[in-house]
Amino acid sequence: MNKTKIIATVGPSCNNPKDLIQLMDSGVVCFRVNLSHGSDIEKSQYFDLLRSLESHCGKRPSILADLSGPKIRVGLLNKSIKINKGDKWEIASEKRKGLIIPVSEGVKFKKVNQGAKILIDDGKIGFKVIEQLSHQALVCEAINGGIINSRKGVNFPNIALKVPTLTKQDEKDLRLSLEKNADWIALSFIRSHRDYNVLRSKIQESGQNTPIVAKIEKWEAIQDLDRIVKKFDAIMIARGDLGVEIPMAKVPIIQKNIIEKANKNGKPVILATQILDSMIERQVPTRAEISDIANAIIDGADALMVTGETAVGKNPKKVVQVLNGTIKETESLISNNQVFQHSKKKIKTGRAISHASCSVARDMGINILVTMTHSGSTAKMIARYRPSANIIAMTPFKRICRQLLIVWGVKPILVKEYNSTDDIPGIIDTALKEHGLIKKGEKFIVTGGVPVGKPGTTNYLSVLKSS
Repeated sequence: MNKTKIIATVGPSCNNPKDLIQLMDSGVVCFRVNLSHGSDIEKSQYFDLLRSLESHCGKRPSILADLSGPKIRVGLLNKSIKINKGDKWEIASEKRKGLIIPVSEGVKFKKVNQGAKILIDDGKIGFKVIEQLSHQALVCEAINGGIINSRKGVNFPNIALKVPTLTKQDEKDLRLSLEKNADWIALSFIRSHRDYNVLRSKIQESGQNTPIVAKIEKWEAIQDLDRIVKKFDAIMIARGDLGVEIPMAKVPIIQKNIIEKANKNGKPVILATQILDSMIERQVPTRAEISDIANAIIDGADALMVTGETAVGKNPKKVVQVLNGTIKETESLISNNQVFQHSKKKIKTGRAISHASCSVARDMGINILVTMTHSGSTAKMIARYRPSANIIAMTPFKRICRQLLIVWGVKPILVKEYNSTDDIPGIIDTALKEHGLIKKGEKFIVTGGVPVGKPGTTNYLSVLKSS
């Protein structure tokens, strides 16, 4: 079992059960539905298709619903705009006369910092801001030439924007995602930890508690990173837009920084964008891509997510096979015997038990670390210490099983409901044997909470032996 997980984006290149099950058999544990594309009917059909899947060994995938967020784009143009270096244009989110490049309506420029630029089409065309006419209009000078077409993405590094956390389309897509029981909701283009509260309140209004992934792809998010990591349930490093918002040379260091902060806070961290970009067209990856993947694994990413590679690429199955093989080879050379240490400040009981279980597993040479969990939190706490032992999360809830699929090193197993700690040893022993995870007489560690069934009460650790 690979400890680093694989997430794949569903799309036209893999939109039937046969292809998707092949991807699962090759290592995919979670599928992403990109809600930036497709009609309402197509999005609904993707959810239904993914929920119907079952691999040849009986596994079902997790589903990540990825909200588009307030992505700013060039408006609808009558014809393409040719830009020459040194040309002066107004870039505006309101109707104006003259040489205007329109962008998404309603966007307001709250603060234009010194050296502010506007980048269009992933930075292919750049402008420097030379004057602010209003909260919705800027005079800019072209840094380079090119052609601008309708609906191309626009980035505003060093410009503080006033945009909604959720667009009307996002709210509509969120309702669909919750109706279809998506296991995770990702929010694009977040700027602040406060964005969490906006989305969480909408989810709670629906009577659900779906965990939220923060997509880090804006310069403002980097400035509020510590609070974002603490607030959100998981983090995604979306390197595409992030590499436009900040200098590309800074992305690798920021990537490492985000992974480290997420690990220390026990939050799953997903690395996304251009993982195997060359394989959209090619059968083989570049050496640089393989090195990039290996370094992300070594740094401690919980999951790697491919996007266009599986959604629209020519070789979805091959992409997953390459990714799976690289994970396997890299992890075989990593030693996880060094259990991460705490800072000197006091920690809560559950976290102390999780840390102790990893230390005991290491010191006693035990390879199976079982956590009995109702919310999944104990499994995540244990995973933060990156033990060499296999983390087996046993839960009576199917949805918690699916949510834990993207967490580093965790193998979730669905077990029957239990009401007493006296039932636990027998339930664990039976499940481990059924899944071929343990031999007779082999020791294993169990963590859980008393009273049974109350989330957040991890307070015991036992060393048992398989009968």
